[in-house]
Amino acid sequence: MDLFADDTTLQSIPIDDGELWFQQRLALDLAPDEVMRRLQAETDWRAEEIQVWGKWHMQPRLSAWHGEARYRYSGKTFDPLPFTPLQLHIKQAVERETGRRFNSVLLNYYRDERDSMGFHADDERELGPDPAVASVSFGAPRTFILKHRTLPKTIKLALGDGCLLLMAGALQQHWLHGINKERTPRGPRINLTFRMIV
Repeated sequence: MDLFADDTTLQSIPIDDGELWFQQRLALDLAPDEVMRRLQAETDWRAEEIQVWGKWHMQPRLSAWHGEARYRYSGKTFDPLPFTPLQLHIKQAVERETGRRFNSVLLNYYRDERDSMGFHADDERELGPDPAVASVSFGAPRTFILKHRTLPKTIKLALGDGCLLLMAGALQQHWLHGINKERTPRGPRINLTFRMIV
């Protein structure tokens, strides 16, 4: 993201039909590699089976659900584990930067370049009509892709170690997002997406 000279401020990315905000480095008093090591060690990672187009598949990554509310997506209901102290620390930093409150977090662990996230929108009813989803990444960079549902528009963002991305407004109504598998070898990456379950 060479668009932004200041990597410590949350800045708007121009986008049709929604809001998109980016910050290269979330202000934490912990180094990103330390956060990555602790998230790897302190999270109860699971391989989940989810329903896509009526068929059950193993997710191509590991995941965990923490917070104050249960969440249902892809045909499964996830009961939350409590926030860990580290997750709360990151959540508080995200809330300071975005001015929004979150009560849950989905963690995804991409073990290497073969792990991925299919294109989808975070538009479940529990999130409300115009949800804010704050995404924080640690570890190896991956390309985050947004595709407009009805217009021939695609946006690609390199999400690097310690960055913050906020999707808000009507974005989930009009855009899909995902992370493709890659051919180039990639190290592990952990992504936390903070949400408000209403």
